[in-house]
Amino acid sequence: MNKVLFSEQTPYQKVEVFETDTWGNLMTIDGMVMLSEKDEFVYHEMLAHVGMFAHPNPEKVLIIGGGDGGTAREVLRHPSVKQVDMVEIDEAVVRASKEFLPEVGAWDDPRLNVLFEDGIAFVKNADAEYDVVIIDGSDPVGPAEGLFEKEFFEYCHSALKEDGILTGQTESPWVDEYHSSIKQVFDALGEVFTKSSMYLGFIPLYPAGMWSFAFASKGIEPKDDEVLARIEKGLSSFGNDLKYYNKDIHRGSFALPNFVAETIR
Repeated sequence: MNKVLFSEQTPYQKVEVFETDTWGNLMTIDGMVMLSEKDEFVYHEMLAHVGMFAHPNPEKVLIIGGGDGGTAREVLRHPSVKQVDMVEIDEAVVRASKEFLPEVGAWDDPRLNVLFEDGIAFVKNADAEYDVVIIDGSDPVGPAEGLFEKEFFEYCHSALKEDGILTGQTESPWVDEYHSSIKQVFDALGEVFTKSSMYLGFIPLYPAGMWSFAFASKGIEPKDDEVLARIEKGLSSFGNDLKYYNKDIHRGSFALPNFVAETIR
């Protein structure tokens, strides 16, 4: 860390941005790393594109959390998208990101609608409105704790249209303290959605480097041939702009090491 660029204790959490020697600017929330300029593309590409390509025509997308803007940036690469509602509980995250991580978000895109509200309350009142819901929250403590509850996933299911897709971040399988939260999420998804599965990405600054994500749908399988065909076609227009995600990564990310599969068995 070279110096502190931003530090604010909000009503919800402590938001900080640091200048680092090799990772660019780096944001933490309550002392936990959220992203750095150097490696943020892995998390945001994997969280967004796996679900976006699984859907045949995603037009309206809900992002819960995601105040740094990176997930919205990736979602907005898809030309079918007409509206993205990003519901972030803490405006300080957006304010700090705009000032100190300006390359991360696509804040000027007119399709992006930023709302400073509680995402759980927001999705509770949404009814069959969205094609894709993306849960881009922090660790399961404080304001993000409710994002790991079954009741929340029931709200998400109701907010999705008939062919709706959900993705979310679900912590590191290497950290024993996360196992109960991870299993809680996948147990709930298995009960609420028709299809659900875990997939992985590799993010250097997150605990142990391996990170898990959840995919859930009302029927679509993420590795079906039609999904892989959509990926190939879609990436012909913007694939060169991506640094991590591609068709092979999409397909391979659902292959789980034995010890990881065991955490959700």
